[in-house]
Amino acid sequence: MAPAIPSASGVRVTANMYTYTAGATGLDAAMPPWVQDGGLEAWIKRLQDPAVRAKVIAEMRNPHPGTWENLYGAAGPDGILFLSFKNPKLKPLTGKTLAEVAKARGVSPEDAAIDLVIEDGTRVGVAYFLISEANVRRQMSLPWVSFGSDEQGDAPEGVFLLSAAHPRAYGNFARVFAKYVREDHALSTEEAVRRMTSLPADNLSLKDRGRLRPGAFADLVVFDPNTIQDHATFEKSHQLSTGVSYVIVNGKLVVDNSTHTGALPGKVLRRGKDGAVG
Repeated sequence: MAPAIPSASGVRVTANMYTYTAGATGLDAAMPPWVQDGGLEAWIKRLQDPAVRAKVIAEMRNPHPGTWENLYGAAGPDGILFLSFKNPKLKPLTGKTLAEVAKARGVSPEDAAIDLVIEDGTRVGVAYFLISEANVRRQMSLPWVSFGSDEQGDAPEGVFLLSAAHPRAYGNFARVFAKYVREDHALSTEEAVRRMTSLPADNLSLKDRGRLRPGAFADLVVFDPNTIQDHATFEKSHQLSTGVSYVIVNGKLVVDNSTHTGALPGKVLRRGKDGAVG
């Protein structure tokens, strides 16, 4: 979360971003809200009605419906990438686009999307490619914009490998330093650090967090700005970033010479609280 800033109207404004040209959610964002009313089971049942299906498809084909944000219309079948399925029979489709799956099945992309929701019994995890790199760089230049992964903390092992992830789960913060600081010179190392530490801490009113000073909680990351690098991609998402040597959380060593120590000293921090451990 970025810091709040005063606007001309006196309203405080915040902004936050991740550093990729695709967002991740489900196929629910490709279909109108009315068909999903009542939850997943009701949604799937309605999709099995031919008349409802035809109406949903017609609305999906309207890129600007006015009553909802149609991500299918914004990204298009070629810009929708499958990330996760629950049904084991569908997992081989992970990493393919909706256009590719529809072509292989011999159906329209809209029909394929509806069929997959029914067959998987979930909203189906997908990435929507609908953000321009130029806009990412523009947001990067704004001093009140901070960075957030907007993703769960996956690990390259066990059940996590059964599905793809958005690469921001592994690489968002390292990517800021590797691409936008070191390669593109869009901002300095110091500014990137500020937007990941003191700015979000201030915005959330977390006392004694986000700064190196006597009396503050010892949350430290030691990295080499010349070598820190993200490796996760949409094709190979379960790839850890490199270049971080040491991580200290609440005064305890968590990463030692790039190796996790097994320590778990982190605590939930509440907005507006004093940031105390415990």
